Amino acid sequence: MTTIALIVAGGRGSRAGDGLPKQYRSIGGLSVLRRSVLAFAGHPRVDSVQVVIHPDDLDRYAQSTAGLALLAPVYGGDLRQQSVLAGLDALAAAGGATRVLIHDAARPLVSAAMIDRVLDALGSSDGATPALAVVDSLRRGQLAAGTTLVDATVAREQIYRVQTPQGFDFAKVYAAHRAASPEATDDVAVALAAGLKIALVEGDEMAFKLTHADDFARAERWLAAGQDAIARQASAAMISRSASGFDVHRFGPGDHLWLCGIRVGHSHGLIGHSDADPGLHALTDALLGCIGAGDIGMHFPPSDAQWRGAASDQFLLHAAGMITQRGGIIDHVDVTIIAERPKVGPVRAVMRARLAGLLGLELDAVSVKATTTEGLGFTGRGEGIAAHAMATVRLPAAGAPVGSFDD
Repeated sequence: MTTIALIVAGGRGSRAGDGLPKQYRSIGGLSVLRRSVLAFAGHPRVDSVQVVIHPDDLDRYAQSTAGLALLAPVYGGDLRQQSVLAGLDALAAAGGATRVLIHDAARPLVSAAMIDRVLDALGSSDGATPALAVVDSLRRGQLAAGTTLVDATVAREQIYRVQTPQGFDFAKVYAAHRAASPEATDDVAVALAAGLKIALVEGDEMAFKLTHADDFARAERWLAAGQDAIARQASAAMISRSASGFDVHRFGPGDHLWLCGIRVGHSHGLIGHSDADPGLHALTDALLGCIGAGDIGMHFPPSDAQWRGAASDQFLLHAAGMITQRGGIIDHVDVTIIAERPKVGPVRAVMRARLAGLLGLELDAVSVKATTTEGLGFTGRGEGIAAHAMATVRLPAAGAPVGSFDD
């Protein structure tokens, strides 16, 4: 069973005020789109991520998703339904998708637990949507002489605010969208019109949609409040984990090599399937170890041609994304380069800054050290470079369906 996340990110977001389209604006140091993508790209039950973008945004998209292993972006249409259909068309052409999670990029704070609830519900329904029960009293009004007057009370029982991601059996929702009106604004509405049974699962207040300018301030407050709460409740609500990673590459022909994401001029290169960066490889394994997610070879097999010569920062970002989507926080990373040459001292500060930038950490949460083996062993003989890394993260704990509806 193959699950693809389809993220719709082609809108202009005019209600959010002047400036960049809202999916490319920053909250908490990351773009809205990157946060949305990371929620799915690292999820253990999501196999791939497909993003639908506006044709004018290709450069913004590339910058916002740099280093992430995603399916090639698809250009959307003028209306949301057209964009979703364009994404579904691309997935159908590629083949293999059995389930799809359709998500609005403008909901960047979606949790792994909510994704799990949607996927769990697909075992017994054609589709599923997260939703929140309406708790406020509802009134219907009408305009009279320039003033809106209360017209009637609306019962709030069985009334829900739906969110995304909305999950579906791929073949069924694809057929529904192919028959749908382009004016449809919600995938559940499309599915219900096609007679599909849709489950309702518990939503999350944090997964609100960024629509207006003040929503961005609200998101920043949520992020800040979350950090504060985590710090206050670390011993009760968070688990601290540390893990190590180790990597070795031998020297080969070349005039430069890569260390901790930095190109370093040298008399030799390093041999490896990717760019052979031992620092990033060791640190990637350390991060994966913190969440029990195997090693770098499981996620990026050397036998897979697509990783030949690949930049290793995407491996690190993948591991960091898996931690982020589980609600985790990377507290500290430490990398030790073991080599006689090249000397790390002249580029240590640049390496620390690079790692801090990739992981969204303060500089004092990143350590890069170097040592030699006093002429002993393969590193002492100048045959290659080794790297050892340590990472410390905090992880929270996690939550189930509340009902269903059909047409």
